[in-house]
This record gives sequence, structure tokens and C-alpha cells, in this order.
Amino acid sequence: MMVKLRLRRRGRKKHPFYDIVAIDGRARRDGASIERVGYIDPMTNPKNVVLDASRALYWLNVGAQPTDIVHQILSREGVLLRRHLGFKGKTEEEIEAAVAQHKAVAQSRYDRLKKRRADRDKARAEAAKAPVVEAAPEVAPVAEAAPEVAPVAEAAPEVAPVAEAAPEVAPVAEAAPEAAPEAPAAE
Repeated sequence: MMVKLRLRRRGRKKHPFYDIVAIDGRARRDGASIERVGYIDPMTNPKNVVLDASRALYWLNVGAQPTDIVHQILSREGVLLRRHLGFKGKTEEEIEAAVAQHKAVAQSRYDRLKKRRADRDKARAEAAKAPVVEAAPEVAPVAEAAPEVAPVAEAAPEVAPVAEAAPEVAPVAEAAPEAAPEAPAAE
């Protein structure tokens, strides 16, 4: 039996809520799971993720394969970094420090993007409030004097009448090839 770490949908219509579960790979999306490892609420900003890192790490170590989305969640939460550093033989303190740094970098990136988005929205709002003044283009007076154009005499070239002469077709003599004498069939 292949175990996967994947999402199981819960929640109501138009408001999804997902459990992160260890489940048989052949089971349907909302089927019976082996264990609930955490949950995610994608409707909040930022997405609310609650994850039991030790159980997720356990399932990864016994061979469970995360789906793409769960892999991203585990990476963002530092579970995959914790597993990688554990394989490298790092101490628990080094692992915790690396995971804390990883989360701090992710949080600063999120804050920077949020600030940039707020600045962009603020600039758009100010641009919309500012009165739009369009300068009317100045129209230069047009002089009535048009350049003099010399009349051009159009002389049509003389075309010689072409006599339509039908090409002479030589009668083709249809000569039937002479049939070769057939040899009588031998019995």
C-alpha cells in the first residue's frame, strides 16, 4: 500500500477547508484516511496552516509521498528542511535555528510583497483621484495656398492590334502498334 500525504476537502460550498492527511494513494479524494496530520484554510490571507510537524516527518520517513501542494506546504513550514538537516547529522539546536531562520526569511518576503502591493494600490487610488487635465492640442492655421501642380498630359501608348492566330495543329496520325503474334499455348 502506497501512502500519500495529500489534501482532503472539507468545509461548505464556496468556502473550502482542507485537512492534510496520510492516506492510501488509491483512495478517493475525500475517502477514509489513515491519520490527520494538519489542516489548511486557504480563504484567509495569509493561508492559515496548522501542521503537526513531527507526524508529517514520521510519515515522510516511512515512505509517504507528498503531493505537489502538500510538498509546498511542508517546505514553507520547514518540515522538509528539518528532515534534510536530520539526514545531514545536524544537532537539534542547529535544526531549530535553521528552521527559525527559514521562517523569518519567508515572513520578511511576505511582508515586503504585502508592502509593495499596498504602495501600488495607494498609487493607483491617488492617480484615480487626481483630476485629469487634458491640454487641447493647438491647431495651426492652414495656409490656403496649395502648391501649383503642372498638368500632366497622359499619352496612352499605342497598342498594336494583335491578330489572334490560331496555332496550326498538325493532325496526329494514330498509329496503332502492331500486335505481336501470339504464340499458341502449349499444352
